[in-house]
Amino acid sequence: MPCSGVVRRPTSILTLALLLSAACAAAPPADEAPVEPAPPMLAWTDPPGADPYPEALRADLTAALLAMGPDYVPRTEHRGPDGAPTFTNRLIRESSPYLHQHAHNPVDWYPWGDEAFEVARLLDRPVLLSIGYSTCHWCHVMERESFEDLEIAEYINAHFIAIKVDREERPDVDAVYMAAVQALTGRGGWPMTTVLDADGRPFFGGTYFPARTGDRGSRQGFLQILTELQAAWTGDRAGLLQRAERLSRAVARRTRPGPAGDFDRATAREAAAATFLGAHDTTYGGFSQSKKFPRPSVLLALLRQHRRTGDAALLDAVTRTLDGMMVGGIRDHVGGGFHRYTVERTWLVPHFEKMLYDNAQLTTAYLEASQATGRADYAAVARETLDYVDREMSDRRGGFYSATDADSPGPRGEDEEGWFFTWTPAELSEQLGPERAERFAARYGVTERGNFEGRNILFTRGRPLADVAAGFDLSEDELAAELREGRAVLYAHRATRPPPGLDDKVVASWNGLMISAFVRGGVVLGDRGYLRRAEAAADFLLENMRREDGRLVRAWRDGVARSDGVLEDYAFVEAALLDLFEATGDPRWLREALALQAVIDGHFADAESGGYFVTPDDGPKLLVRGKPDRDGALPSGNSVAALNLLRLSELTGDERFTETADRLFGAFARPLTENPTGLPQLLVALDWAEGPVKEIVLVAPTDVAEAAPMLEALRTEWLPNRVVVLTTEAARPDLVERVPLLEDRPPRDGKATAYVCERRVCLLPTTDPAVFARQLRE
Repeated sequence: MPCSGVVRRPTSILTLALLLSAACAAAPPADEAPVEPAPPMLAWTDPPGADPYPEALRADLTAALLAMGPDYVPRTEHRGPDGAPTFTNRLIRESSPYLHQHAHNPVDWYPWGDEAFEVARLLDRPVLLSIGYSTCHWCHVMERESFEDLEIAEYINAHFIAIKVDREERPDVDAVYMAAVQALTGRGGWPMTTVLDADGRPFFGGTYFPARTGDRGSRQGFLQILTELQAAWTGDRAGLLQRAERLSRAVARRTRPGPAGDFDRATAREAAAATFLGAHDTTYGGFSQSKKFPRPSVLLALLRQHRRTGDAALLDAVTRTLDGMMVGGIRDHVGGGFHRYTVERTWLVPHFEKMLYDNAQLTTAYLEASQATGRADYAAVARETLDYVDREMSDRRGGFYSATDADSPGPRGEDEEGWFFTWTPAELSEQLGPERAERFAARYGVTERGNFEGRNILFTRGRPLADVAAGFDLSEDELAAELREGRAVLYAHRATRPPPGLDDKVVASWNGLMISAFVRGGVVLGDRGYLRRAEAAADFLLENMRREDGRLVRAWRDGVARSDGVLEDYAFVEAALLDLFEATGDPRWLREALALQAVIDGHFADAESGGYFVTPDDGPKLLVRGKPDRDGALPSGNSVAALNLLRLSELTGDERFTETADRLFGAFARPLTENPTGLPQLLVALDWAEGPVKEIVLVAPTDVAEAAPMLEALRTEWLPNRVVVLTTEAARPDLVERVPLLEDRPPRDGKATAYVCERRVCLLPTTDPAVFARQLRE
């Protein structure tokens, strides 16, 4: 969500630049007009206030528009009588669903690239940079209010060069200018609005702005801000450029972790754990007393610290948080999966978009917690989430889609946030019958009054199954079966509603996270179908999102791959390939992981200070080349890379990987000392580095399926710091050169044999699953 507030009219543009996010007040969003499908026409109008498009550009954009096909629905209120768009801009040539949402605004948008900055330099104009993503609710609001407004669009086109960026395709660009907004305002969000000079140096920034002064209670609207910026550009250019220089230096400082150094690793883990416990909501779970954002890497770090120290409060913080999400409205109780976050403390009222990366990481967190606690309900939530992703977020070719929107058309055809996911008692009665609807409502908190705009978000907090069953004189099993059938009925009915928008691009790093989740689901839940789904996704990614030179691309959609891969793409995909290697024993996954690590070391490494930059050394040049140093909704590429290096060292015996990991830790000495809670995923890697790490070798005589009894013992034991090498006697000689752990590790007595080691010192080999289980616990 964007930041909100109210500001007084500034006396100068420099004062204005200090008051950046003060334009919005909490008010109901405007509804979006319904859009009816219509075939695009060849004739369309140049954006108001812009120079006429050259004929070659018009022809190119027209061809791109026609290529969208007869079912293409232009997302705009500006349409002719036949439904064709009045305006079309350069974004129609892009593949991003978010950029397509703006391809028919009257704003003369450019995509990010040299062309836009060259035009800005030629015309001596500032650059208006707008960054968002396709499922961002407030991005949609600002589009309707400002970018579809003819007066505002004409002013932008006459005085600025406008660039639109999909932050999910270009996280490197987003990171730079988010650092600028945060330096100016102390907060950030999307849509993000910044104004730059032709060299890309920002001098103004904020998030959402209402269109006009007074809208939503604001004292400054977007049009007034643009007018004052233009006045300053012509009247106080020197002052703006001085500010741009100062802000650029601030961005450089914020995007680097500081000089390398030493720090006490145990102290960093302990300090982070203490801070998280101090912020823990002991009633509802989570680490905030207001809005609740899932941050699964925190849960993984706390689980490991609990395992190391035995501190029960740490485990309670994890389980209370997982419980809160499990019974709250942030979980989709009908269709599976989790929404982005909740706008209040109790996990009840979500922001309804669903992100692939949230569901991947939460699946992993629930799986690890199910192993650590033995709780079957956590495993059930993980299975439900994987099934949702497989069913609704999967491309038929193998990849995983990115997200679904918070908004969808309601009964009047107008977009309404959350309508798709919410219910009334009358709807339950119509679908389930009165008696079953009464029991369903009792379990899921459905009332006539509702809990969200007159409708009901389903939740189970405060209504345990046993209590509800007793109230209706049913057994728990009877009620559970009835509720399961009821959810299936409601899911089928919900599928007849107009669905939220789908962002069907495939993002490399997010797919890496989800591949890992499916692998771990296959292992922990004993479901080979999940492993096959993970392999299909990995095959798709390596075949479609890797260039001939071995380099990854960031995003793929409809056969088109765009944007160079950034650090997180390489690191997350490499982690997934290592997971696949350990789960399946197929040596190709290890080969592919090592190949990606070679690219990371060759093109992303900071040879001077350690760690890795977000962009490659031969990538597009930005204002700064940042080194990611925070684990937020997504872990940073450096945090995941650290654990990859440690795993590779254990598997291959190559100590250079450990040395590189140690240099990476040193590169983040300052944030790990001053604010270790900002890097919980790196704390996970630190926990591994402190050891001990179990080295587990499973060698089957002829087929890895013969090791199934051993794998069953491994499935139920939570061993976060371990590597597994699964192979056959026939494959072992070829693999031993790359994985020295296999040397002198044959199967015994014609049976699958387990070797459990630490620091290359092994217990006696065993063919007995029960003995193996005991060795794992030692």
